[in-house]
Amino acid sequence: MRLLAAAIAATVIAGLPAAAQERRKSIEPYVEAAQVLVADFDSDEVLTYTSVGVGIDASIQTRRVEVQLAYKYEHRFSYNRDVADGDTHSGLARAAIRVTPHLTLEGGALATRTRSDIRGDAPGNLAGNVRNVSQVYSAYAGPTFQAGNGPIDVSAAYRFGYTKVEEPDISGVDPTQPPVDLYDSATSHLAQVTAGVKAGTVLPVGLSVAGAWQREEMSQLDQTYDGKFARVDAVLPVGAGLAVVGGVGYEKIKITQKDPLRDADGDIVRDGNGRFVTDPASPPRIAYDVDGVFWDAGVIYKPSSRLMLEARIGRRYESMSYTGSLQWQISRRSGLQIGVYDHVDSFGRQLQRDLAALPTSFRTPVDPFGDTYNGCVFGDTGTAAGGCLTDALSSIASVNYRARGVVGVLSMNAGPTTLGFGAGYANRRYHVPPGSSIIAGTSDDTWYAQFFASQALDSVSSVSGNVYANYFESGIPGAPGVFGAGANGSYYRSFGALSATATLGISTFDIEGEGNTSAQALLGLRYGF
Repeated sequence: MRLLAAAIAATVIAGLPAAAQERRKSIEPYVEAAQVLVADFDSDEVLTYTSVGVGIDASIQTRRVEVQLAYKYEHRFSYNRDVADGDTHSGLARAAIRVTPHLTLEGGALATRTRSDIRGDAPGNLAGNVRNVSQVYSAYAGPTFQAGNGPIDVSAAYRFGYTKVEEPDISGVDPTQPPVDLYDSATSHLAQVTAGVKAGTVLPVGLSVAGAWQREEMSQLDQTYDGKFARVDAVLPVGAGLAVVGGVGYEKIKITQKDPLRDADGDIVRDGNGRFVTDPASPPRIAYDVDGVFWDAGVIYKPSSRLMLEARIGRRYESMSYTGSLQWQISRRSGLQIGVYDHVDSFGRQLQRDLAALPTSFRTPVDPFGDTYNGCVFGDTGTAAGGCLTDALSSIASVNYRARGVVGVLSMNAGPTTLGFGAGYANRRYHVPPGSSIIAGTSDDTWYAQFFASQALDSVSSVSGNVYANYFESGIPGAPGVFGAGANGSYYRSFGALSATATLGISTFDIEGEGNTSAQALLGLRYGF
């Protein structure tokens, strides 16, 4: 994360004229220290610790370059070993660099922490000693080519992705329960090309053809995903911004994995980090295999350049499929986005898909007790309202799955006031060879919502608040549903290069009647260079 962020910033800045650099850039490295207090209402335990961090906030927004980076490394110092010492990384980077009128280089990177085992604790914040949480790193990058000077529009893109997950420091699952594998790392490649003509240029009907190939290799159990796709779409305008659309295509998807190694008693062998050991004698077993035609049809409604609605129904992945989107630019700095999706995915591919959908200029809710980058991210322009990472980060899945759901983000920016609301529902049905894991044939559901508000009081002070709630339900037999919620509020004041923050918060989670509620307080100082 740190190397990618530094490389992006250095490349962009070096490519700008000196005057443009001075006029357009905003780069602030900083150091900060904070004192944190956590009071557990259930055990009456009070923990205190000090955190020290270094980071950078950077933004470059020009006609050809759009880059934003926010990254922080933090170390916690415990008192009397009541709180474990630890290092954490959190950050988000998005970049789009227009090299020529037709060629753009795009990338993104994420460092965050989230729930590891789908059956265990789901802490709403990360203050104090937390269980069942893993550090996650993910990044993608690649070029996009687009040309449309004649009657035919042509576009092509390539993306390389990488995702890495560290093992949790403290387990949140009863060790007597059957084990669930832990994610390690994966690399992916995506290449796609599209060509089309708009309605009325050559024919009354707009036509497009597209093809794509995607491959992912996961280190856990030598899993591989290989997907090849081709489709043809038609668009028929029927008047008043309304058009009928339809498409038909062919796809071939194959997912394979090897069996875990078992000992003499038939139990799965795990390494020192808790991950399943791959059986070297196992042949690749098919977890999912589809080869055939798919189709969809629907409508597009676009009464103006600021509003577009699309809805489709079809048959794909051997069942009915529903997709759609709404994009509404309410004003220059406010917008609404809603998406309905249906994909065969993995944790790494879905996380990179969500990351690529985030804007290159964003605002994130202030939450010093949690991880700023495992929920919703809000844009500051009406054309890019933002997105949520919660559907992928609700828990880390170590196998492939079919992902279906809906997510909506509302971002409103008016002078000194910023408001953001995100909510969604996600379902994952796992593709696993029979008998290889207790999650074979199961699915899980996640409901989530988040509200963020910020108000500048004057040129040197502001207040902000963040409220969230989520519910996760696993289909594993005996796995309980988990509800989590919390809220916090912060006051910020600047004294030049030095600034201070005071925050109060409360959080709770409940696992079928058993849970935890705690209050948090933080006082921090930051010095920017």
